[in-house]
Amino acid sequence: MEVLNKAAAKCILWVFFSCLHVIALRSQLFSRLHRSPDRDDVLISYKTFYFDQKIDHFGFIEDGTFRQRYLIADKHWKQPGGPILFYTGNEGDITWFCNNTGFMWETAEKLDAMLVFAEHRYYGDSLPFGQESYNDSKHLNYLTSEQALADFAVLIQNLKTTLPGAQHSPVIAVGGSYGGMLSAWLRMKYPHIVVGALASSAPIWQFTGLVPCGDFYKVVTQDFARSGHNCDSNIRKSWKAIKNVSSTVSGLQWLSEEFSLCSPLKNKNNIFSFKRWLQETWVNLAMVDYPYEANFLQPLPPWPIQVVCKYLALDSTVSDYQLLHGVSKAVKVYYNYTGSSSCLNTSQTATGSLGFLGWYYQACTEMVMPMCTDGVHDMFEFEEWNFQAFSDECNSIFGVRPRSEWVGTVYGGKDIASHSNIIFSNGGLDPWSAGGVSYNITDSLVSIMIPEGAHHLDLRYSNDHDPPSVKAARSLEVIYFQEWIRQSKKKCQLHRPSSP
Repeated sequence: MEVLNKAAAKCILWVFFSCLHVIALRSQLFSRLHRSPDRDDVLISYKTFYFDQKIDHFGFIEDGTFRQRYLIADKHWKQPGGPILFYTGNEGDITWFCNNTGFMWETAEKLDAMLVFAEHRYYGDSLPFGQESYNDSKHLNYLTSEQALADFAVLIQNLKTTLPGAQHSPVIAVGGSYGGMLSAWLRMKYPHIVVGALASSAPIWQFTGLVPCGDFYKVVTQDFARSGHNCDSNIRKSWKAIKNVSSTVSGLQWLSEEFSLCSPLKNKNNIFSFKRWLQETWVNLAMVDYPYEANFLQPLPPWPIQVVCKYLALDSTVSDYQLLHGVSKAVKVYYNYTGSSSCLNTSQTATGSLGFLGWYYQACTEMVMPMCTDGVHDMFEFEEWNFQAFSDECNSIFGVRPRSEWVGTVYGGKDIASHSNIIFSNGGLDPWSAGGVSYNITDSLVSIMIPEGAHHLDLRYSNDHDPPSVKAARSLEVIYFQEWIRQSKKKCQLHRPSSP
């Protein structure tokens, strides 16, 4: 879940199989074998299928169906009864998450598990109304987390009844970010479907009345503060410097040229968007502050914030122009690390594999995540959380208004102690950890903190440069998986009819 713009950022955030089977509701398209984007030495193979899902699981008037895409890999699966690791798809193309979730591929061999990556409705190829899915709010009406969870539950049940050897397979939900929220909620809402869940970097508490609205940006600021001399303070000063420099026509031209912008800055509205673009850039850098070269949102060097902060290690006597020259060099670490960009596009901060419009609609309905900045405890300009202003914006764009309390009502907020078998993992460098579960709630609702971890680092492929904390986290997660599998098999044996 990525930050779209400042207004959206204030309330939202912002991946297999040789068993051949042909049934009425499932069709295989093709198989793929390719290299991991972050591990050139790793080849992954999966097959792509589509499953006919109901457009509306909870009503009876809309009786249409759509084709939900899912990917399967069973190279290591030992049947009958081998476990299934089920990825609960996020707000984007499922192949992207599949390729970036190396932990599942590495764990499949350890557990003799099948992998299933299920695409979230309205993203990638899983469009309920085809090309008309985003036409208006009437077509977008079925884009909810509840409908997506029902998709996952129905798909799992169908797989277990139609795949030979899968009838008694324990299923573990796995997800990161919004996908992590879904994995936790899938276990909560459908405990008979999945035996446990790993919710990585899942801000299930980043909702109204659950955490302070300013904590998200405080974590971003802390990342920059610890990564270089004067780094956070100079970013804080840069907002006033932008205001000063942009007050003249020549200053606007200088900024446009200094930052190599594709579209030159011409007026105050451009400056507003420019500053929002910079803010999103700092947030995204915090999310992907990985200890090795990575290509998750953008191609980046190891510990990118440390690299960025080298350009911001300036003393207090520098001029506005000198400061903004440093900022431009820092920004280009994120947008032009490879040197292949001829100009920078301020309307784009992350990969095109994410479904920004769909996520914005979700934020305008039930995913209302309050965020604010004060310019004192964080490095951003002051902006309070204004639910009414956001609601008005949503209404003007989609013709809908958000329900700020709904997620707490439907998923329990912080009152979730009655649930079980969920791991909440969070990275200390990840701003989304501010809305995550950071302590053990019960013996089976557990928190794993990764101090040197950015956004769902534990779900990525292992790397020689991984900090010890993420190696320990992955080992512990596998131990929990093994225990859940044992519990499930024991329960299955107890309920299995005795031979006559």
